[in-house]
Amino acid sequence: MTRPLRLVAVSGGLQRPSKAAALAEHLMDLIADEVLCEQRLIELGQLAPQLAGATWRSHLPDAVERELAAVEQADILVVATPVFRGSYTGLFKHFFDFIDQDALIDKPVLLAATGGSERHALMIDHQLRPLFSFFQARTLPLGVYATDRDFLDYRLHNAALIQRATLAVQRALPLVGLTRQAQSATAEELVSA
Repeated sequence: MTRPLRLVAVSGGLQRPSKAAALAEHLMDLIADEVLCEQRLIELGQLAPQLAGATWRSHLPDAVERELAAVEQADILVVATPVFRGSYTGLFKHFFDFIDQDALIDKPVLLAATGGSERHALMIDHQLRPLFSFFQARTLPLGVYATDRDFLDYRLHNAALIQRATLAVQRALPLVGLTRQAQSATAEELVSA
């Protein structure tokens, strides 16, 4: 029997509650509705005191190391960050600076961001895609951008945004299916070895 896929979301939000975390959880739930998976949400704002001053991975506490390992071992990633001065948060970048540069090769990554207005919507394509291209990850076809108006009490409530999130996940499913096939093939190789 095939194990559930490891679905990990990273929220670059610095506070709790966080619109970025709410968006990440919504996207994870949509994926989990379609594919058997174990979900894990990493909220960088909660790790900030342990992460912010570190310069080497070997200096990080175990709690941060576990979250880095979860990202590296994930089958599917969802990343969501607030837009800060036209880009992802510094803490988001700092966290991914510790990820092994080969750990995300061919990993499907669904990109998402939140911002105060529509003017930052291209941040997904101009900032997040290049970052995950460096890792040689498979950024999924549609990103999801949400503004403050799209939330009510930290829950998505804009019908157009909910529809776009659903479409982004539907367009991602073929790549997620490839991940599932690769996982099954690896499991079969291990059994026959």
